[in-house]
Amino acid sequence: MPAATLLEQVEEQCCKLAKKGLTPSQIGVILRDYHGITQVCIRPMIAGFSPSRLQNFSPDFKKPAIMGRMHSKGKGMSSSALPYKRSAPSWLKITPTEVEEQCCKLAKKGLTPSQIGVILRDYHGITQVSSVTGSKVLRILKGKGLAPTIPEDLYQLIKKAVSVRKHLDRNRKDRDSKFRLILVESRIHRLARYYKTVRKLAPNWKYESSTASTLIA
Repeated sequence: MPAATLLEQVEEQCCKLAKKGLTPSQIGVILRDYHGITQVCIRPMIAGFSPSRLQNFSPDFKKPAIMGRMHSKGKGMSSSALPYKRSAPSWLKITPTEVEEQCCKLAKKGLTPSQIGVILRDYHGITQVSSVTGSKVLRILKGKGLAPTIPEDLYQLIKKAVSVRKHLDRNRKDRDSKFRLILVESRIHRLARYYKTVRKLAPNWKYESSTASTLIA
């Protein structure tokens, strides 16, 4: 069924229920339970907006699921919004080879893939490395043998755990930090388990708090 026809039917159903005195939330419940429509922007429909002006409406009436936080409250919605156009902008004159050379040069200085991406964005105007080269920063580094031995997200968690442990050595009564350290190390073990599954870490790789500082040296 065309999206426009489907949209008109939903709008008609919303207006019909609103005339009976139902609130937007009650209309939403009825549409969900009886018609299988999980998400719909009801207020603009009731206010008399035309289908073309419904900004928050999607043809399949669904919104992407928001992942909850593992060790805290909230379901933050903030995320990057990449441009629809995937090709490099016309004003960018740098060649793919030059971008790869720049990535390798920065990697040799000890910068992580995300730090390389930030430098290329801020100083060279390259918003997306993949739009210029066809490969992401990490893949370029892997091809040149310069990729980090530990995945970056795991590296940052280990770095955080080492920092918290140093703090606890100086402040032994800080119970909140002790609890936070348990949570951070739990995430480290969980992530390490995943990377072993996808073979990004050696099967015998193990995180140990006593030797963690050597991993980030």
